[in-house]
Amino acid sequence: MTFRLLVVPGVTMDKWSRVWSERQPEVALEVVPVEAAQAAALLVAEADAGLLRLPADQDAFHAIPLYTETTVVVVPREHLLAAADEVTLADLADETLLLPEDDVIGWPDPSVVPGTVAAHRPATTAEAVELVAAEVGVLVVPQSLARAHHRRDLTYRVLTDAPASSVGLVWSRDRYTDLVEEMIGVVRGRTANSTRGRAPTPAEPRPATSARKPAEGANRGKPAPGRTGARRTGGTPPKRRGR
Repeated sequence: MTFRLLVVPGVTMDKWSRVWSERQPEVALEVVPVEAAQAAALLVAEADAGLLRLPADQDAFHAIPLYTETTVVVVPREHLLAAADEVTLADLADETLLLPEDDVIGWPDPSVVPGTVAAHRPATTAEAVELVAAEVGVLVVPQSLARAHHRRDLTYRVLTDAPASSVGLVWSRDRYTDLVEEMIGVVRGRTANSTRGRAPTPAEPRPATSARKPAEGANRGKPAPGRTGARRTGGTPPKRRGR
């Protein structure tokens, strides 16, 4: 049996893969790299779940947000912005911004996009990184993508006020299974013994037993039923005292 999990660029699976193999040794975890733009279509047709960029289409998918990434700007090492520890969108006002077709930042409003957007939109983030190295412009991406496309001649700085990209576990609404629930437990950090989301194991019935007998000697020293007072050895009844 195999559980197919789509993973978009920038997502690291090492820890979760290890936990899955410990808990589900009989179910192979097949991690399938996929570009963010293709993830939704492939998830419907070819996978059990995916670690994808949010938001997801709520009519077609269920999604559990996991974390939000830091947004950075990628620049040449000799760029003026490389001298700062952090930058703001205002610092990019005089820059040319490369906006690839597979952009995952999702700028909410064109007026928020800093600087001047380059007329040519690179097809991929990888192509945009090449253009940054050629000093055509700068690139705004989640930190994980900046690390994934690391080059010696480039660096990146945190953008403190930029939109951010979130990652979540996503699956089709009509394909929820016990293994999907297991993956939810893995990425949420549940312990192996957690019963959340699972039916509780019914308690075993206790065997019927007869009425318990009092322990031997338990009634020693106690008056027998219907008798009170000290036990007498003689047959003569006690004398009554006069008033």
